[in-house]
Amino acid sequence: MQGTVADYDPETRTGTLLLDDGSRVTFPATAFDASGLRLLRLGQRVRLEHDDAGRLVRITLPTFP
Repeated sequence: MQGTVADYDPETRTGTLLLDDGSRVTFPATAFDASGLRLLRLGQRVRLEHDDAGRLVRITLPTFP
């Protein structure tokens, strides 16, 4: 699943993603920390990874494996 960064707070490392269907998803600092990224930019495309329970656990760039 992919989305676009709608909001990102570098101090708390949390933010909101806008999915292609128009829904908004917030992400916790743990999902950002698992990404290995140093920052996110508004409008940036990202890939969302969920665990078996459906929790957002990692955000990566679409080009990362």
